[in-house]
Amino acid sequence: MSRIGNKPITVLDGVDVKIDGNKITVKGPKGTLEREINKNISLKMDGNVINVIRKDDEPLNRSLHGLTRTLINNMIIGVTSEYTKELQINGVGYRVQKQGNNLNLTLGYSHPVIFEAPQGITFDVPNPNTIIVRGIDKELVGQTAAVIRSKRPPEVYRGKGIKYADEHIRRKVGKTGK
Repeated sequence: MSRIGNKPITVLDGVDVKIDGNKITVKGPKGTLEREINKNISLKMDGNVINVIRKDDEPLNRSLHGLTRTLINNMIIGVTSEYTKELQINGVGYRVQKQGNNLNLTLGYSHPVIFEAPQGITFDVPNPNTIIVRGIDKELVGQTAAVIRSKRPPEVYRGKGIKYADEHIRRKVGKTGK
């Protein structure tokens, strides 16, 4: 029995939800999100409460039950308040500059790395060592932050590279001289 899948989803004020077969559209003050749901999962809306119902107890349908409920809840939260991920850049000479919608990353390579913003994502650069990724789609925000981090992942000996703001890097001890 899925505890998460059985929880009802409350639609917040100012959010419009349309269910058309296996397609759900959520419209709010920050934007609009659409998602196709699996045919074995059905949605029932009563007033401002959405219930996610699965067809039977097969393992695939049980796993999709809680997932679908969480994805719909994330859509409702995203169109009311944006999701953010903060990245920090550590290293001598490592920095970031915002050029229009793109990021110009200087990460110790022989060339600057230009990162273009995907549709629906905006960047804030409060200082040369911090990047804030913003958007209404939680999945896209997390994926974009992960791709930026992959340009220069943190190194375990000195901690140089791009890391999440809340990430802790386990440091290794280097060689010991005689």
